[in-house]
Order: sequence, then C-alpha cells, then structure tokens
Amino acid sequence: MVGAHGAGPGPAPAGRLGAFEGLVELLEGSWPLLGADEPPAQEVRRRLRAAVGLPRPQERADVRVEGTWSRDGLEGTELSWDAGFGPRVAARLLRPAGARGPLPGALVLHCHGGSKRFGLAELADGADGRPEHPRLRAAREELYAGRAVAEDLARTGRAVLVHDGFGWGSRRLPVAAMPERGERTALRELAARRAAGEDVQDEALAYDVHADAAEDDVAKALGALGTSWTGLLAREDLLAARVLAEHPGTAPGGVALLGLSGGGARAAVAAALGAPAAALVVTCMLTSLREALPQHLHRHSWTLVTPGLARVGDWPDVVAARAPLPLLVQSGARDPLFPADGVRRGVRRVLARYAAAGAPGAVTASTHDTGHRFDAAMQREAFDWLQRVQPA
Repeated sequence: MVGAHGAGPGPAPAGRLGAFEGLVELLEGSWPLLGADEPPAQEVRRRLRAAVGLPRPQERADVRVEGTWSRDGLEGTELSWDAGFGPRVAARLLRPAGARGPLPGALVLHCHGGSKRFGLAELADGADGRPEHPRLRAAREELYAGRAVAEDLARTGRAVLVHDGFGWGSRRLPVAAMPERGERTALRELAARRAAGEDVQDEALAYDVHADAAEDDVAKALGALGTSWTGLLAREDLLAARVLAEHPGTAPGGVALLGLSGGGARAAVAAALGAPAAALVVTCMLTSLREALPQHLHRHSWTLVTPGLARVGDWPDVVAARAPLPLLVQSGARDPLFPADGVRRGVRRVLARYAAAGAPGAVTASTHDTGHRFDAAMQREAFDWLQRVQPA
C-alpha cells in the first residue's frame, strides 16, 4: 500500500474534446456541473434518484430457498426472488460452517468485467466449490487474485449475500431479444474472433460478445423509458440489501456494501439511495469526472456513465453521500481506467465531504501498487477494516 492521498493543486482544466474544446465550459455556464454548486448530501441523493430514474421499490421479495450445501468451512443457501419483471433473481447466502445466531451482514456486488453471462458466480461458487466455466477462472485471476472473494469474507464471520444484477447471470437478456443493430455488430465480432482462432462455439464467449454489442442499444431503450442501467441495478441492489438485512441470520444495524469497479459503483449508488448500510467499500471506482473526460470515461460501462451524472454533482459526491457512514475507498496506482489526477482529486473531495459532515475519521483512502483489480493486499485491508467498523 502506498498510503493515503494528500492535498494537491486547484481545479484542473476540463477534459480535452478536440474540435469541441470549450464545450464543458459552455455547459458550466448553463447549469451547475461537476458539483460546482457544492450540493449538500441530501441534494446529491435527490438528484441521483432523478438522474438514474430509480423505479418504485419492490414491496415484497418473495424469497425462495432453492437448496443448501456445506463445504470448505462454509454453509451455503441458494436463494431466488421475484424482482417484479423478468426471470427470478438468483442469489447465494454464505455463512461460516457451524455459526449460530445472527452475524454481521455483507452484500458483495459483482463487477461488470466485460462479461454478462455470469454475475454472482464471479464472487462465489456453488455446492461443488469449482468455478462453473473457464472464463470465470480467468476473470478471478485477473480481477480477484484468483479468489472467490465472497467466500473468503464469509469465513471471517459474516453472513454474505451475492446476487445477479439486472443484465447478468440469471437476469441476463436473451440473445433473441437483443436489438438488431447490436446483433450485426456481434456477428462481425464473432467472425473476426473465429478468424483469429478463438472457439466462438463456446456459449459463454458468444453470449458476452452479443451482450457487449447490445449494451448501448439497451441503454437507449431504458433512457427512453425514463430509467437506466444504473437505475435498474440500484433497484435490485436495494432489494438485495433489504433481503439480507431482514434475514433472521443477519445481525441488526445494517449491512456492509462492497464491490470492485462496477460493483463499487453499484455499492456507492445503493448506499446513496438509502440501502440499509452499516459500511461501504468502493474499490477501483473513484475519480473526479472532469479529469476522466473523455479519454477515460469512454472505457467505462453504463453502470457508471449515466446521462446527467455530472449535474448530480461530481462522482465523489455520490460516493460520500452517506457520510458519516464508515467508508473505505481503494485505488490502484497503475489502474489504466482512471487518470491519476482524477483519482487524487476524487479522494480529496471525498475527504472534504466527510470533514464537512464532522466525520473525518470515518473515511479511509488507500492506494495500492496494482492495476484495476481487488488484489490480495486490498482484500486483506478491506476485511481488516470491516472487522474494525463492523466487528464480527
């Protein structure tokens, strides 16, 4: 770990837009942008709810137990519930084997990862204890140091829930329902991969190519309906947090929310929108938006890039919107998805938000010598930090 971020220079110039240089400045003169009006946390939360188009919450979860298992020091329960539309949400609840009574709860949210074929399976295996596909093993090696993170967290003495978000795993869109334009793009991509020698008959690979090509078109449709990828994911994450918080095996007082990358964005948004949170961990998902425009922002998915986000405030305002909620933000010094200046500015803004809320000691910010991943050192730090702020 390199250490906490410190103070730095004043505002940076707006992101370079080539022939359209000056656009950001024009917009800044048209309405409050990038948190220039210093909106209070309550206003950030109100604007965020409107910007993402959060649909009405689910009144009943209709939770069903689909099976149970025990292995490797864990007890697992396979769950599902109705989200109000589409297929049932698949979820997995993990507890240390032999644990009795309520345990502190933690909701671990899967990242985007460039893959929608699998969701919760990124973070935890089923009864057989093995990743269900080679692509999962590869993703874990790249993003999670080869670990099933939710399982490791449960072994520290917690009730850990993972679930598929809208568009992933059990909640994925059928290829037949994807827009035609994206389908044409997917077929060209599959042809190129076939020519390069890849096994395009692999169902998981083929699905992810189709889903990636369709993501922008689905975002258009959701926007026309007044919602967004972020809004639908937030609705389902809020429901999952409530399912965990209300479970008889979960200790009262709220649950920890944590995630890497898109999972970190989901955790921050769910916390800001009122999830029953006891703590928040955001890993490799913090930057000031100004520095990210446009060279870095285009690399991110719709789980972060919601139209109107810069009118909510700056992204760090969302991350800090539940101050004084205990918060850990972790960054990778070699993360190619975020500009270093943007990360530093983002951390400074989060620290300032917490100081203004009278809780400077409730936030911890760290930088690790790594890329865009939740590596072993970051996992140890996060688990140790959770043990301090939400003892098991």
